[in-house]
Amino acid sequence: MKLLNRSALSVRPTQHFVDWINALEPTMGDDDLDLTDVERESTVYLIPEMDTPEALETFVHERYLEILETELRAWEEDERQWPESVDWALFQRFLQVEHSYLAIDLDHETALEISEVDDALLVDVEQD
Repeated sequence: MKLLNRSALSVRPTQHFVDWINALEPTMGDDDLDLTDVERESTVYLIPEMDTPEALETFVHERYLEILETELRAWEEDERQWPESVDWALFQRFLQVEHSYLAIDLDHETALEISEVDDALLVDVEQD
């Protein structure tokens, strides 16, 4: 095990987010995604170590737009299809954030690699 010098944010969708996704391409009944379907696609963000609730709150307020746009883009690249106001209120309505103080790497064999997130990678993952 390796203790990383990071904390983590788990970002989970709310039903409002799922409703927005389903409205992108209206389907009939059984073809709609439900919250369980979308939760399988939840994201974990590694963040600087946060040791107080105040530090975490400040960090999330400073970075919420980047997180929200990443989550929206994972489902729809065309920003014209996004909700009209992409702001703190939408972040709170669309996403639930859970904080983990410790991030531990359980993989003993593979070294951590760092690569920049590219929108093209998000699209490739969706198509697989």
